[in-house]
Amino acid sequence: MNDLQPVNTSQYPVHGAGLGLRRPLVDKLMADPPTDVDFMEVAPENWIHVGGNLGKKLRFFTERYPFVIHGLSLSIGAPSPLNEQLVRDIKDFMAEHQIRMYSEHLSYCGDDGQLYDLMPIPFTEEAVKYVAGRVSRVQDILEQRMALENVSYYAPLDSSMTEREFLLAVLEEADCDLMLDINNIVVNSINHRYDAHEFLHTMPTDRIRYFHLAGHFVEDEDLRIDTHGTPVDSQAWALLEEAYKLFGPVPTLLERDFNFPPMEELLDEVRRIKKLQIETGNQKVAHG
Repeated sequence: MNDLQPVNTSQYPVHGAGLGLRRPLVDKLMADPPTDVDFMEVAPENWIHVGGNLGKKLRFFTERYPFVIHGLSLSIGAPSPLNEQLVRDIKDFMAEHQIRMYSEHLSYCGDDGQLYDLMPIPFTEEAVKYVAGRVSRVQDILEQRMALENVSYYAPLDSSMTEREFLLAVLEEADCDLMLDINNIVVNSINHRYDAHEFLHTMPTDRIRYFHLAGHFVEDEDLRIDTHGTPVDSQAWALLEEAYKLFGPVPTLLERDFNFPPMEELLDEVRRIKKLQIETGNQKVAHG
């Protein structure tokens, strides 16, 4: 296996190509742990305080692969008080399993209760300061930096700022990291009619910690739905290749949440990520 280390290994919590560990995949992956997978990711809310046989299965993987976690319910932009107990539970979970990075969605998922969906935050200066203050509090409790993900959205609440301006302002104000979702750039650029390449080129290189890559559903020519239930499409693959040429072989995690294909098909996408990382890395060296 030809592993490719990122140029600046201190910037990244992991390296290479990763796979999101979902419960329907656990038994198949345990039966034949893939050597092409360099790291894994779980949603902490799905595994915190889980014991018994399922807890042992998680330990099987955390003892064999580096792990990062991607939260679902911190609701960083919600009007309700920050769930500090959840943050403390996440801190303990990270220590228990030697988790290397925690990321969350730059969105919210409820006020007094969960909506089970990711809602857009108004793109305003007021929201920047509000969200940044909550991110700073999370980082204080964790005693380490966290990363925010650029999220897909469909009906913006307030467009006083652009999505890009809002994202960059929150990262700067909170002094936190970025987990860049390549598919979400594609989806949003089509749905909201902006240039995906321009968006990509303005991302802060020094804040990027890893990428997400996933598939989406084509509802219409000008409407994409971020589902994580299909293979990665050609536009996302092309943008990922461009991202590697721009930022280097950033660690990249493949997300698949349902409609799981045969394991070899899923791993083929992981291998394609690794192939792109190696090819673009070699190109950077050749043109050094």
